[in-house]
Amino acid sequence: MRKNPVSLAVGGAALVLGVVAAPAAAAADDARPAQDAPRPTAASQTEALQRDLGLSAEQADTLMAEQRRAAALEDELRERLGDSFGGGRFDVDTARLTVAVTDSGAAQEVREAGAVPRVVEHGEAVLHAAVADLNREGADLSEGITGWYPSTAADRVVITVLSGAAGAEDAARAFAADAGVDADLVRVEETAAAPELYADVIGGDAYTIDGSGRCSIGFATETGFVTAGHCGSTGTSVSSQDGTGTGTVTGSVFPGADMAVVETDANWTPVGQVNDYAGGTVAVAGSEEAPEGAAVCRSGSTTGWHCGTIGAKNQSVTYPEGRVEGLTETDVCAEPGDSGGSWLSGDQAQGVTSGGSGDCTSGGTTYFQPVNPILQEFGVTLLTG
Repeated sequence: MRKNPVSLAVGGAALVLGVVAAPAAAAADDARPAQDAPRPTAASQTEALQRDLGLSAEQADTLMAEQRRAAALEDELRERLGDSFGGGRFDVDTARLTVAVTDSGAAQEVREAGAVPRVVEHGEAVLHAAVADLNREGADLSEGITGWYPSTAADRVVITVLSGAAGAEDAARAFAADAGVDADLVRVEETAAAPELYADVIGGDAYTIDGSGRCSIGFATETGFVTAGHCGSTGTSVSSQDGTGTGTVTGSVFPGADMAVVETDANWTPVGQVNDYAGGTVAVAGSEEAPEGAAVCRSGSTTGWHCGTIGAKNQSVTYPEGRVEGLTETDVCAEPGDSGGSWLSGDQAQGVTSGGSGDCTSGGTTYFQPVNPILQEFGVTLLTG
């Protein structure tokens, strides 16, 4: 967790997370009965931003307002600039949006729109294409390769490897070459830990899996809720924390992605809100995607509210059970039982917790599965408050 307000922006490096268990086993092994789940430390969204980002209450409110403006501006410039758009990144220190462009002639248009232009060689289209090539080639933890992602800040594709793993850097460069990705486009960075899943209707609340495992609700839909795929396969029975509400996993994808959808019965009513673990809730207003660098907060049944910043998008993570693509990397902590829980930027739904490393005592890195692809995959509608 970051405490220093002077250095809140995430750099190009991504610390990858720590160990995975099989979907059902992970939930069961890390779980405890829902009624015995630990109560997270109370902190509202504003309080969590103050605690985790070192902000005052006024600064936290201002930051959320500036992020909403930046997200809308990023969408506008992406459409206006077309192929010249190279990616956007928000800086929580300055509350400014930097937009990369591959054509220097577009810089003035970015400046006039109110963002900071940055001319780059490659841009996000080239980086995402390289990630797609790496995804098709594939790599796993046996080679010491923990994941890869496009870094708009570095204008490179970053491949992360376990520190101290013999031959891991050579394996990463060979992996890129085999995938047909130009060596000049690749940066190899070390990380201290391998990824793990956090397995152990109001977003962030606990739910039980087959009466034993525990995960967290992501976001309510008109028919139930979305959560992480590793929390249960299609057909799995789930129930609310108090046992009165029941439902069934009607769709689940893991690995490849980490997404699932639950259909609840009449006695478990979806509500378009997220538990703030301070005695209240945050109403969900939509699912507009926040830019890289933006502040984001997470709700989960083990550790409650925690906040940080978005480091990278479209991250591929090599869990021991298989690769998951399209995740978003953050510097927010999480622990077992938080899996599936809600991620918000202001009142906008961002995704559900997948996995990570570290904990909420020493800090950590956590990945989330973006929510819009879940809604699209299963054809469900986000319920707003």
